[in-house]
Amino acid sequence: MRKVKATRKVARRELLAIEGRDVEVNVRLNPRARRLIVKVHPTTGEVSVVAPSQRALDRALDFARGQKDWIERQLSRVPSPVPLAVGARIPLRGVEHVVRDGDGGRGAVWLEDGTIRVAGHREHHSRRILDFLKREARRELEARTLFHAARIGLKHKRITVRDTASRWGSCSAGRSLSFSWRLILAPSFVLEYVVAHEVAHMREMNHGPKFWRIVQDLIGDTRRPQKWLRDQGHMLHRYAAK
Repeated sequence: MRKVKATRKVARRELLAIEGRDVEVNVRLNPRARRLIVKVHPTTGEVSVVAPSQRALDRALDFARGQKDWIERQLSRVPSPVPLAVGARIPLRGVEHVVRDGDGGRGAVWLEDGTIRVAGHREHHSRRILDFLKREARRELEARTLFHAARIGLKHKRITVRDTASRWGSCSAGRSLSFSWRLILAPSFVLEYVVAHEVAHMREMNHGPKFWRIVQDLIGDTRRPQKWLRDQGHMLHRYAAK
């Protein structure tokens, strides 16, 4: 059967008054959607309404008005951006590090006495810091995946490190794992939980009792990292390259 091609292009833009200010709402058409749904991007604060059909487009803004309180709450959670630059305070494995100029004698970026040192011209600092964080994330994620996968007697196919907005990790049926690089900013017990969660999916592609028993066997306490991600996870999206 031929699949219906979904489109997420902006059909039109509208303004919605929220708390005395006009908020732009992007109205999008997606034939795969089952109903009207409002979304607020966790990092940019973009507000959008997804409509399943052309007919539903006419009701999109009215639908968004009915969700104004929810939209306001979500917008209040969008973190103020922190540029990756000298002077920034960046949590690495949950421990705050100040970014300072380096002398260029030890590479592009390195750790030194609780600071992140970055060398070279200022216009290259942001990209160098981002590359450093991604390398640290990949190294940690690969090591912890190998460790936990060995404990359940399986081996992953590959690991991809990305910058995802809605998922900290995922596992395909073919045992390909994907993680957000931003997990390296969180405390180590949070990264450990996300890795164990996705490794457990290599055995159980569901969230049933057997799945959760595997996760608990791997790391023990699951409530603490779940609570941290629920309460603090959105703050990891505030760190961005300029």
